[in-house]
Amino acid sequence: MVVSEVISLPQPVSFIAQTISQSVTRVLQDFGVNVPVLIEHPKEEAHGDYSTPVALSLYKLPEMAQRFPNPRVAAAELKNVLLNDPGIGSLVDRIEVAGPGFINFYLKTSVLLGETYRVISENAVYGQGVWGKGKRWLIEHTSPNPNKAMHLGHLRNNVSGMAIANLWAYSGIDVIRDAVDNNRGIAIAKLMWGYLQFARKDPVTPASLDYWYEHQGEWLTPAESNQRPDRFVDELYVKAAEDVKNPEHETKVRQMVVDWEKREPKTWALWERVLDYSHQGQQLTLERLGNLWDYVWHEHEHYQEGKDLVEQGLKQGVFCKTSEGTVITQLGDYNLPDTVVMKSDGTSLYITQDLALTKLKKEKFHPDHLFWVIGPEQSLALKQLFAVCEQLGIGRLDEFTHLAYGYMSIKGQGKMSSRAGNVIYIDELLDMAKAAIKTKIDISRFSTDEVEVISEQVGVGAVKYSILKVGRQTDMAFDIESSVSFDGNSGPYIQYTYARCCSVLAKANNPDLSAAIEDWQFNSEELAIVRWLYRFPEVVAEAALEAAPSHICNYSYELCQRFNAFYNKHTILNLKDAHSTADDQEVQIRLLITASVSQVLKNALGLLGIASPERM
Repeated sequence: MVVSEVISLPQPVSFIAQTISQSVTRVLQDFGVNVPVLIEHPKEEAHGDYSTPVALSLYKLPEMAQRFPNPRVAAAELKNVLLNDPGIGSLVDRIEVAGPGFINFYLKTSVLLGETYRVISENAVYGQGVWGKGKRWLIEHTSPNPNKAMHLGHLRNNVSGMAIANLWAYSGIDVIRDAVDNNRGIAIAKLMWGYLQFARKDPVTPASLDYWYEHQGEWLTPAESNQRPDRFVDELYVKAAEDVKNPEHETKVRQMVVDWEKREPKTWALWERVLDYSHQGQQLTLERLGNLWDYVWHEHEHYQEGKDLVEQGLKQGVFCKTSEGTVITQLGDYNLPDTVVMKSDGTSLYITQDLALTKLKKEKFHPDHLFWVIGPEQSLALKQLFAVCEQLGIGRLDEFTHLAYGYMSIKGQGKMSSRAGNVIYIDELLDMAKAAIKTKIDISRFSTDEVEVISEQVGVGAVKYSILKVGRQTDMAFDIESSVSFDGNSGPYIQYTYARCCSVLAKANNPDLSAAIEDWQFNSEELAIVRWLYRFPEVVAEAALEAAPSHICNYSYELCQRFNAFYNKHTILNLKDAHSTADDQEVQIRLLITASVSQVLKNALGLLGIASPERM
């Protein structure tokens, strides 16, 4: 299920498209027929601003096929009637029939000018939708396990989940962003053992929980080891993963899990210590990314409820128990393979906790729909979770959606593994991008602090944009060179164009552009911009419905190309060229276009979670 299957728009989000659609519908009613009216943009702008293939649909009706020899003739008759429609007449300069029967609409320049004024009058809210009003959606994203530093596998999750949530909120939906802290179980116990075994200041110190509890100062802290807390933890976990191949050590780790569930005080003290280090470090990365959660669930607070749900399901006949005592699902009616929800020793699994968590989410927030931004490798597990939730009465299958994303790697590098210790950490990647940006900006124009801020904003933006411009479910290999380029489809190119607009407006002393000009004959470069600007609200709605931030990237790149073509060919200010013949009205129009492009780019970058530096 995709988002557009959860909700569909009753009508186009654009007032212009709505008006055209309503006019065409009225004409069809005069014909005595009722067929769906699709309003879209032609692939080539030479064919108009909007188009409808409704004549092709009309001709499929037997009574219309008898009336018209072909769809093109039907389109021509529709066109003649539409020319006299007052709604169309207020918006459209001309109507043409093209191809096998498309009806193309060309907007008046006065309408395009009015939409450009609307951008600067609405400013930060331009592009916002209202179709999501009254809906509450919950989206889980970025739930890194606290036994390691955040690496490349978490990056696409975070960047995508945040952008999707931004798009929904911008569309009027009440969005709740949550995450789950999987802070218990065998992986965390391995980390605890890794700390006891490998953080000792002196190798002769016993790797004993009892001894640690009384002599905690004999173990290193991240500061003492000169490491970030999460990298400190990550290193210990990698060592422990190898060390527990020793059966004796593995037994100790498994006993830690048992002792933890008994709430043994010393075990809990060690558990809290290592998790505190992990969370401290991960928070540094999350703050750098601009992460937002409205609520974080902690597994230790609800794992027992998952066990209770399994017992309830056994009584209801939802689950069955094998002769060995393992509890398994019965998902034949869903055409899904069965899975274990409780081991024979009574210990739980991820799905056990997720059942309880889904129930808690619904009870606490009462969302209309729940989404999970999780990698594609979890697709089957989530289908099984959703099916079991329906069997237990937690929620309907159509209330749950998995928003998968493609795999991400680094160009020229193979598969990464946390256990093997060859992962790329998020902060390493951001640092690489930041350093590359520093070599591309003129640092002589800025103070040392400004260089740090700008290079961080542009470097992080470069990484985010390189991820978001790719279709969400498409696998990608991150390329540092193309991501930090100031040319082409990159974050720095979008940010630089925004800064260029700000520079022009600053030179004009941030003029008041509210004085209306009723009409204007745009040159070809100006016309190319204003014919693209007004589409932004439609692109936002499409991106939100498809959970596809890439639409915002593609739109922004095209807008930047159009603006830079205009900028490179025409004088905007008299200040720029002493020999300019531009009159005051022409300057105002060009400043209006510049301000509108600036605002739309800022709104677009904000939706992508990317900063908008005014100087670069």
